[in-house]
Amino acid sequence: MTIEIDGLSVSFGGVQALAALTVTLADPIVGVIGPNGAGKTTLLNAFSGFVEVQGGTLTAFGTDLLALAPHKRARWGLRRSFQTEQVVDDLTVAENVRVVLDPLPLSADRKAEEIDRALAFVGLSDAARQLGAPLNGFERRMVEIAKAVVGAPRIVLLDEPGAGLDPGEAARLRDVIRAIPQAFGAIVILIDHDVDLIAATCVSTLVLDFGQRLAFGPTAEVLKDPSVVAAYLGVEDVA
Repeated sequence: MTIEIDGLSVSFGGVQALAALTVTLADPIVGVIGPNGAGKTTLLNAFSGFVEVQGGTLTAFGTDLLALAPHKRARWGLRRSFQTEQVVDDLTVAENVRVVLDPLPLSADRKAEEIDRALAFVGLSDAARQLGAPLNGFERRMVEIAKAVVGAPRIVLLDEPGAGLDPGEAARLRDVIRAIPQAFGAIVILIDHDVDLIAATCVSTLVLDFGQRLAFGPTAEVLKDPSVVAAYLGVEDVA
C-alpha cells in the first residue's frame, strides 16, 4: 500500500502553500513536520478535498483521490481529525462517532459494531452514552481518534492530536496511534509539533518548509538532519 504524491501544488493568491511536492509514502505511520506556515495542514486539506489543487497528482493504493469529491473520499476510506476537535456537545459519544458512518452503505447492526469497536479501541466504551459536553480535553481527543478509525479506514490523517495533553495523556495517545495500522490496516499520516510524539510513533517523516519538501526518510535520521534542525527550530548553521 503506497501513497504517491507527484508535483502537488496548492496556492492561495500569491502564496504557494504547496510547491510541486513529490514524495512516496509507504510506511504504516508517517510524520509531517515543519515550521508554522510550512504547508502541513494544506497537505491534509488536499487529501481531504478541502482546497483546490492547481497541479500534480495524489494517488492512494492506485486510486486517484483528486478525482473524488470529499464525501466519496470518506466512503473510500479517508478519515481525519482536526486541530480543533469537532465533538458535538449535545450528542452522545456514540452518536458523535456514528455521524462519520452516515455516508457509508452499512446496515444498522454493522454500524453499531463499528462504533463499539472504535470506542473500545480508544478506551471509551463506558462513555458511549455520555453527552459530549462534560468530556474533558483528553476524552474529546479520543472521540476524535474514534471518529478517524471507524468504518474501515484506509488513510487516517491526524492534525496535531497531541496539543494540550499532559505527559500521561500523551503516552496513552502514542500507544493508540501506534496501534492503528495493525488494528485497522490503515496508513496514518500524523502532523504534530511534539517532536517526541513524532519520534515515538512515526516510521518515516516528511519535513515541509515554505510548501516544499525539505527532507524525507527514517524519522530518527530526519530529526538529526542539520537542515531540519535549522528550519524547524530556527537555528542557523554557523559551521
